[in-house]
Amino acid sequence: MAIKRVWQAWTTLENADVYEALLDDEIFPGIIAKGIDGLTKIELLRRRVGNEVEFMVTMYVNSEENMKKLAGPDPEKAYIPESARKVLKRFEDRARHFEIRQQHLLADPG
Repeated sequence: MAIKRVWQAWTTLENADVYEALLDDEIFPGIIAKGIDGLTKIELLRRRVGNEVEFMVTMYVNSEENMKKLAGPDPEKAYIPESARKVLKRFEDRARHFEIRQQHLLADPG
């Protein structure tokens, strides 16, 4: 069964672009470089909320076994490298995993 991993973090307005660049340049390429079978998608969502910027990262993996390969023996434990900790205001210590029960693709989002 496919799994969606969801994790959130918040930055100050000043650090939002810095954090997004860190994700683009270091963190996401590092995850992709692991070559995990079944990792099919990584999404980054961003929104301003008052004086903060909220980030949500989602990853799609095709099985619980491959999620453990991606995230380790405690697969819901969040991985936050020191470089990210320096620019994040706060973050979730644990990711949440959801079984993908249904998907309805209605149009090409292209």
